[in-house]
Formats: sequence, structure tokens, C-alpha cells
Amino acid sequence: MSFHETRFPTGISRGATGGPERRTDVVVLGSGYEERNSRWADSRRSYNAGYGVKSIDDLHAVIAFFEERRGRLHTFRWRDHSDWKSCAPGAQPSALDQVIGTGTGALATFQLKKTYGSVHAPWARIIRKPVSGTVKIAVAGVVKTIGTAYAVSTIDGTVTFLAGNIPLVGQSITAGFEFDVPVRFDTDKLDINLTGFTHGAIPNIPIVEVRL
Repeated sequence: MSFHETRFPTGISRGATGGPERRTDVVVLGSGYEERNSRWADSRRSYNAGYGVKSIDDLHAVIAFFEERRGRLHTFRWRDHSDWKSCAPGAQPSALDQVIGTGTGALATFQLKKTYGSVHAPWARIIRKPVSGTVKIAVAGVVKTIGTAYAVSTIDGTVTFLAGNIPLVGQSITAGFEFDVPVRFDTDKLDINLTGFTHGAIPNIPIVEVRL
């Protein structure tokens, strides 16, 4: 199996349903009090792309994409239209959006991440699949130039500062970007239901996030 650096058709994923999932064990004691334990350190996203299929051409596109991925075998990129930027979906990414690290004077590589929340229990989500050409980086509030000061891997979401540009001790490294979710199909079978001559429907196309 391998990761295919291609995105599921965005016109179809725009109509999908889904979002993050967490696993929490809840035990109700005899006193009525609860004990809760989080089984997953990180959330996992899942979607149903079937709701985005609106035409026979959409059907054709999904079938072709499914066949090329060999069902559940190969993973791919997915645009989550509710959460695909370092900022709010309606805003434009800025190099100051997310703090991704602090300089040590020696450390050259930093991982892109997005932090949710700020006060009670913020959670940092590792971003493995940034969109090419969208990553912006600043050091101590000063925007840097890609290719001159740093390089970005769209394979694993790392930012590497080039010689002569390694952040100094205590300098904050911030980033702005667009990103995709690494996913796979969660089925090896598509149940296709043609409801007319000019349109069709796939009632269930489960998609699930994968860990990389």
C-alpha cells in the first residue's frame, strides 16, 4: 500500500458529512459520579462522501477514484471544507497564524501543526499534508522567503530552515497554511443505485482519516 498524493474530487467532498471523533470511556459509579478516561490522545476524522454525489458524472468520478485507490488499499488527500486552513475557513492564512516551535540556535526542522483552543486544554494537531504553495513562515514576527530561508515538505509537513537562517534561541516560529486530511476509503464495495436516466446516487461512501 502507499499514499497517493492526489485529492478526492473537491466538488464532491464539499457536500460530504462528517467531522472529528474521540473515544472516551465513561464509568458511572454507584454514587452517581462519573469517571472518564480518554482512550485516544488525538481525534480521528471520518466522512461520508455519498451526500456529495449529485450527477452521473459525479458517479463516474467517484468510481474511477475508488478503482485507482483499489478500495481501502491506498490512502489519499481529502479536503475538509469545514477545517482546511491554519485560520478560520473564511479568512486568509497568515504567517502569524500558528506557533509551531521556538528556536534553539541549532534546531533546523519544525513540524507544522494547528492548535485548537487556548485556555483550558488546547490540543495541537499535527499537519502532515500541507497544500503546496500555501505555507507561509515567520520567525520572531518577520516573514521569511521560501526557497531562500526555508523549505517545506508536502509529504510530511515539515519545515526545514536552510543554512544561515536557523532560528536563534527563543525566537518564535509561526506558520500559516492550507492543508488536506490523509484518508482512505473505509469500504471495499460501492453500492451504486441509479435512480434515473440522468442522475444517480451512492448512498454510502465512508472515508476515514489515517495516521501517518
